[in-house]
Amino acid sequence: MTVVAAIPAYNAEVYIKNIIKRTKLYVDHVVLVDDGSSDATACIAKNMGAQVIRHGDNLGKAAALATAFEEVKKLNPSVLVTIYANGFHNPDDIPAILNPVLSEDADVVNGAYVTSSDIDLDSTFEDVGAASEYHLMKYSGFRAYSSKTLDVFKFTKADDAIEAELIDDAIKSGFKVHEVPIKIIDPVKRELLASKRIGVVVPAYNEEKLVKTTVEGIPQYVDRIYVINDASTDNTAKVIETLNDPRVFVITHETNKGVGATIVNGYKQALKEEMDVVAVMAGDNQMNPAQLPKLLMPIIEGRADYTKGNRLFSTEFREDMSGLRLLGNSMLTFITKIGSGYWNIMDPQNGYTAISKEALAEIGLDEIYTYYGYCNHMLVRLNTFGFRTLDVVMPARYGQEKSTIKYGPYMSKVSIMLFKKFLWRLKMKYMILSFHPLVLFYILSMVLLPAGVLFGMAILIAMLMQWSVSTNLPLLDALILVSGTQFLLFAMLFDMQESDKDMRGAGSRFAEGETK
Repeated sequence: MTVVAAIPAYNAEVYIKNIIKRTKLYVDHVVLVDDGSSDATACIAKNMGAQVIRHGDNLGKAAALATAFEEVKKLNPSVLVTIYANGFHNPDDIPAILNPVLSEDADVVNGAYVTSSDIDLDSTFEDVGAASEYHLMKYSGFRAYSSKTLDVFKFTKADDAIEAELIDDAIKSGFKVHEVPIKIIDPVKRELLASKRIGVVVPAYNEEKLVKTTVEGIPQYVDRIYVINDASTDNTAKVIETLNDPRVFVITHETNKGVGATIVNGYKQALKEEMDVVAVMAGDNQMNPAQLPKLLMPIIEGRADYTKGNRLFSTEFREDMSGLRLLGNSMLTFITKIGSGYWNIMDPQNGYTAISKEALAEIGLDEIYTYYGYCNHMLVRLNTFGFRTLDVVMPARYGQEKSTIKYGPYMSKVSIMLFKKFLWRLKMKYMILSFHPLVLFYILSMVLLPAGVLFGMAILIAMLMQWSVSTNLPLLDALILVSGTQFLLFAMLFDMQESDKDMRGAGSRFAEGETK
């Protein structure tokens, strides 16, 4: 007996990985009908092993469902399960919807949305006609269809009526239609988002093509949008003037100050206006607004002080990243782990972030690096003052905008900055604010390792020049190198332990926006 799941999807990258992952536990095959998504939905689904059907250009749910039924029929399934990719359906409810069809008690099973006061979730409705008088019924689209029903559906209605039409077609054809109560999932947790004042900083430098699209895509639960024009030389200023959104607060730089300084000025204004949480969404529209709740919720729920995107954790999510960009990012990730003391973080160059007002007020905004390495420097200061940082797993998103970063100068500048700030962190965190012997271990390693390398080179040169070299000197050099390495490893170990202490209470080190 073959069970196939069909998932119509449009711009569903936020939830699609988890939906497919959980759905595959209960079905034999997954077919995703991509309705012209502009994000990473299709790429993620393909990498997750789903069969991806490209379908039109946002033709709508009804058309996507019709295509799904036609494609699934080619696989000769015993049962078809339909589940949507918007995060409202819990794949772990599939057995409850599937079992009545498998046991031949029903030909079609509809998952009906209920609230906890409407129905006992351990019960099952007898049939649609009998149940309609005493329960809260909505056609959710979360269903199971036996194979003998698949040819009776006409798909003549529009999106808002297609689920009702399918049920009507099944009843008119004499099939048994039952319902199973399911609880709707609210992935955005709107009540919590509404309880806090949320601001979004939008830095913009020469973003005339995309800054308007970026601002218009920011969700309505955001209270304030700080658009900072960093002395753009194109028409960015004129485009910003056309923004018709009362939430927008515009800051204009007369001279170019750099992306770090631009974001800091947005942060400062957010503090003045007493925003509880402040996110950053660059004006190049590379940051998906649908991902924003995943950054905000850990802070609102008190599990983190700072959240940031992570495109490197999942193979499915980093497919759109170029090889050069991935290599450079991986190198800077390792350097930033050492410099910042956050050994659990990845993808520190990801500028899609959110921060609490408490952290903003304490880290010293005037000291933040003004070049592109500002996000790396933020991590150094957050660690120094004991704030909790959480990675939020999300896919890379590259659209019309092309990166203007020159990787050679960028890597060298940020690496030098991180080394300086690493020394500052050791002094501030482990000597001034408190004391820990790992400082001594780091200092000894920084003395012994270079000394051992130079001493070894001197011995090698002497031997090549056939000068007389005592046999004890190589042993002494080996002792110096081993001692330096041990001091370094112990220092790193203690630093990791201190970071883990700061992170306790933050929950999981990664957030993926699970729908369970």
